[in-house]
Amino acid sequence: MLKIGITGGIGSGKSVVCRLFATLGAPVYDSDTRAKWVMAKDEQLRDELRAAFGPETFDTLGQLNRTYLARVAFADPVQLARLNALVHPAVGRDFAQWLTARQTEGHPYILKEAALLYESGAYRQLDQIITVFAPIAVRQARILTRDPHRTPDDIQNIIGKQMSEEEKMQRADHIIHNDDAHLLIPQVLKLHEQFIR
Repeated sequence: MLKIGITGGIGSGKSVVCRLFATLGAPVYDSDTRAKWVMAKDEQLRDELRAAFGPETFDTLGQLNRTYLARVAFADPVQLARLNALVHPAVGRDFAQWLTARQTEGHPYILKEAALLYESGAYRQLDQIITVFAPIAVRQARILTRDPHRTPDDIQNIIGKQMSEEEKMQRADHIIHNDDAHLLIPQVLKLHEQFIR
């Protein structure tokens, strides 16, 4: 079974591309969604987060205090690196369990979606990588429409923490152009046919 990574900067359209692959029957592991689940459910990680960031990391009901954690971690590169050093391995363990469950289902390939696929080292678990590319102006417009609470400065700050699109494209095995000038479905179908062969 091929293990395919899919990445791209914020607003590139990774999730849309993954939904197309899922429609074709490919199992998709969404790292962002699973990271939130792991932070809420994995007792080992919860203990590590409390030890690293204090008891305020979880509220009185035991729910992750995202506002507090974002304020502490995202303002300080050292604290962000500390958070990532705890969360990324936990997500890696979760992915390994998810993958084991998929291997008995007979799928020719699976997808792992992650914005920080290279930055987290998760690409090492995978056979091939797809980068979803969209120009910065298109990405910014999409994000402002999708996330009206974000400002252009917020978006630039997020983009500044991610690997450049140029480097992702150089390192990728496949590139999907989601720039409003290329049709997505034919690109996805071509790769799907390639992966099942």
